[in-house]
Amino acid sequence: MLSHSEHLRFGGDMETPGRIAATPDALDFTVENVEKALHQLYYDPNIENKNLAQKWLMQAQVSPQAWQFCWALLSPDKVPEIQYFGASALHTKISRYWSDIPTDQYDSLKTQLFSQIACFSSGSKMVLTRLCVALASLALNTMPEAWPGAVPEMVRVFQEEGGGIDGRARCLALLELLTVLPEEFQTSRLPQYRKGLVRGALGREWGSVCPLLQQLLRRTDSPGAVKARVLRCLSSWVLLDVPLNESESLVHDCFSALPDPELFDTAVEAIVNAISQPDSQRYVNTLLKLVPQVLALQEQLREAVQNGDMETCHGICRIAVTLGENHSRTLLEQVDHWQGFLALVNMIMFCTGIPGHYPVNETTSSLTLTFWYTLQDEIMSFETDKQAVYLQVYRPVYFQLVDVLLHKAQFPTDQEYASWSSDEKEQFRIYRVDISDTLMYVYEMLGAELLSNLYDKLGRLLTNAEQPTSWQHTEALLYGFQSIAETIDVNYSDVIPGLIGLIPRISINNVQLADTVMFTIGALAEWLADHPVMLSSVLPLVLQALGNPDLSVSSVSTLKKICRECKYDLPPYATNIVAVSQEVLIKQIHKTSQCMWLMQALGFLLSALPVEDILRNLHSLITPYIQQLEKLADETPNPSNKLAIIHILGLLSNLFTTLDISKQDDESAEGSAPPVKTAPPPPGPNPVVVVLQQVFALIQTVLSQWLNDSQVVEAVCAIFEKSVKTLLHDFAPMVSQLSEMLGQMYSTIPQASALDLTRQMVHIFASETDHFPPIKALFELVTSVTLSIFQQGPRDHPDIVDSFMQLQAQALKRKPDLFLSESLDVKAVFHCGVLSLKFPEAPTVKSTCLFFTELIPHCSDVPPLARVMQEDGKLLIQAVLEGIGGGASRCLMDQFAEVLFSMNKNCFSLLAVWLKEALQPPGFPSSRVTIEQKDHFSQQILRERVNKRRMKDIVKEFTLLCRGLHGTEYAAEY
Repeated sequence: MLSHSEHLRFGGDMETPGRIAATPDALDFTVENVEKALHQLYYDPNIENKNLAQKWLMQAQVSPQAWQFCWALLSPDKVPEIQYFGASALHTKISRYWSDIPTDQYDSLKTQLFSQIACFSSGSKMVLTRLCVALASLALNTMPEAWPGAVPEMVRVFQEEGGGIDGRARCLALLELLTVLPEEFQTSRLPQYRKGLVRGALGREWGSVCPLLQQLLRRTDSPGAVKARVLRCLSSWVLLDVPLNESESLVHDCFSALPDPELFDTAVEAIVNAISQPDSQRYVNTLLKLVPQVLALQEQLREAVQNGDMETCHGICRIAVTLGENHSRTLLEQVDHWQGFLALVNMIMFCTGIPGHYPVNETTSSLTLTFWYTLQDEIMSFETDKQAVYLQVYRPVYFQLVDVLLHKAQFPTDQEYASWSSDEKEQFRIYRVDISDTLMYVYEMLGAELLSNLYDKLGRLLTNAEQPTSWQHTEALLYGFQSIAETIDVNYSDVIPGLIGLIPRISINNVQLADTVMFTIGALAEWLADHPVMLSSVLPLVLQALGNPDLSVSSVSTLKKICRECKYDLPPYATNIVAVSQEVLIKQIHKTSQCMWLMQALGFLLSALPVEDILRNLHSLITPYIQQLEKLADETPNPSNKLAIIHILGLLSNLFTTLDISKQDDESAEGSAPPVKTAPPPPGPNPVVVVLQQVFALIQTVLSQWLNDSQVVEAVCAIFEKSVKTLLHDFAPMVSQLSEMLGQMYSTIPQASALDLTRQMVHIFASETDHFPPIKALFELVTSVTLSIFQQGPRDHPDIVDSFMQLQAQALKRKPDLFLSESLDVKAVFHCGVLSLKFPEAPTVKSTCLFFTELIPHCSDVPPLARVMQEDGKLLIQAVLEGIGGGASRCLMDQFAEVLFSMNKNCFSLLAVWLKEALQPPGFPSSRVTIEQKDHFSQQILRERVNKRRMKDIVKEFTLLCRGLHGTEYAAEY
């Protein structure tokens, strides 16, 4: 059948028989060569040969010759791997090249496939499945017109006896075929109009499938393998949105199959798939019948829990949760059946509180958490009167849920926890985060009463001297408080003072409990800012914890929160906080990231002190590091002293990020500080500037040694960049010397971080008359150096190009006068921009588009820009069109649209001429667009001068045409 002339030849290597030739011109897709290639793929130890064989076989599979070799490869004397390739090639040809098959060959192809499936029904399972998938693909391409009764015919063919194939094998082959038919539909590449047509045809075929499945499932003599395949088949068909009332009796049979261990998993899957179909909520009566069937599983669930059968617990829980989660609204509304639904909710509660520790003794409870969100959302969405009735029933349920969740969040005994693997501990941590999120959500329903409830329990626990308590119980209750206080404003709560009073009474003899105490204090930092008298109760605990490396993350993050929120109330404690912090930093108790957080905490703390106190504390804090840096600067560069230098520079950066004396006024005005603290910032230099000036020469020394190392340069630039961002105009005394140093750095070895710092300087100081000369000199110098990089070839430096374009855009935005300078080669900068638009890195192209959208409006007030635009604007248009035509990523189309929009608004007449000229050459910007489509695009662009959103849509539409994606599923996602 299906003969085609062979276009390609296969070349062999005479010395190594069977080796696949690398050249695609030498491909000869014969049975023998395919077998050789498969042998090479499976057995050749050389990975390059395997890859070559794989590539060749993929070409073979789609070649015209595949129609000849695929049948030969299915010969009974071939090994399964070879037969499998033949079946796969058949499926590929039918599913992807259907239009190549003449209509008069459909029947013979169908007959051959039926025949092969019958042959393999007792053979290799993997080959049988591929052949079934191939026939399924043929059915989808021919139904309903060319093969109207596909499913009845499949059933009839396999029910006919003969061919020496036993009934069980024929039955399993038919079920495999019926199973893969809907699955193949889900993944098929059918055009959209046919998808709807075929879905409808398949829906009508359910009438033939359902009775067959029912008959096989109910027959007492049906083997287990057949019943399991029936359940799989049902799972597959219900995904086609088969109406739930039409599969109701089969779903009922699935429940009957659950006690059979061999059928349990497939029965669960079938039930879950059936009741989670979006359409199933329409069938209220069927859903109501399902509730008692699910409740009847409780006995099997309890037995599974007692026997430690996690799989059965998991499966039954999935069924209960699926029914509850997908249909809570529908079932809540059936008020006559409220007790049945409440019983289902309690069954899910049992699953949430299933005995044992997650994930070691059970993995079921985590499945239930989203159900509680869904149920709460449905209850809270009812109108007020109805909601009040439901809350009366369900508020007590949710209070019970809180108890259950906190019990599940408890740590196991120390001995048991020590035996857990690191993976189990991590899963438990994530599980607790999920519980925390659920508690936070439940708070919206239960409100302040929930906090009171937790407080009462914690109070009873800590004040009951007669009954010893486990640290796990205390920790879980605190964890509940922390979960809520982290995200909910608890300032109004009347139990927080009591909680703060209870915290010092907790006997902390365990790392997990200590961590939770720390995080709970951190979560209450905003409350402490409003109630500073309570700081003395908790601050000693935090400072004590700072010295424990096991509490590194919790203690440092809590101190940082307190220093940020309560800084105006901390001066009395400042000496102590700084002393403890210095001690732990010197002892190197914490990892690098925690050291950085600690420096940020100290920055917040010092910000609220008088300037002389800030300087004194800075001196004692920084001096040891400066001495260490001086020593390191004298050493020969090596990897270990590099890390030490970056660490010290990082500490300074983080300290200067938050040390900001100017924000006192702002925060006082917002009411977070007493009126007496509203005095303006003191005169004289900013403390950060004082320190920077003192260490400036040392930093220059370090730089001179490490100028070749981008990480050290980045760390130096970060100190100044963070200081500039924080201090803003207070940084002014440093502008001149920093500009000079930056210029020297960049001239010697250009780095992106130096350009980013220059951009910050331009942003803040370019508009100030006093600072304009050094900023102008620096801007011209880095521009000149970067232009020389472009002349040498900028492709190796996309980060520099990106930062350079951002710098130019910032200069145009803040001080376009910079482009009036005769020392600046505006034309060269423009050309660099055009070149940068063609870079493959999306961030670089985005920055370049930003540069042009800033540049174009200034053509009216900056003559050099106007000149270059007039002379070379067409180059810009060509580069933009090239990107839209397919040269750039589709995620950049909005940026290109902004450039076109800006040109349309600011130089309309020039744009009209350039567009016409640029779009004239055939095949530009894409061979897929016609002259008419290009003209239409041009007219649309020129018409759109007001609506930027519309311009973006025009560009997206055109880029899809250029890429041949218009009207495809990719376009729908775009």
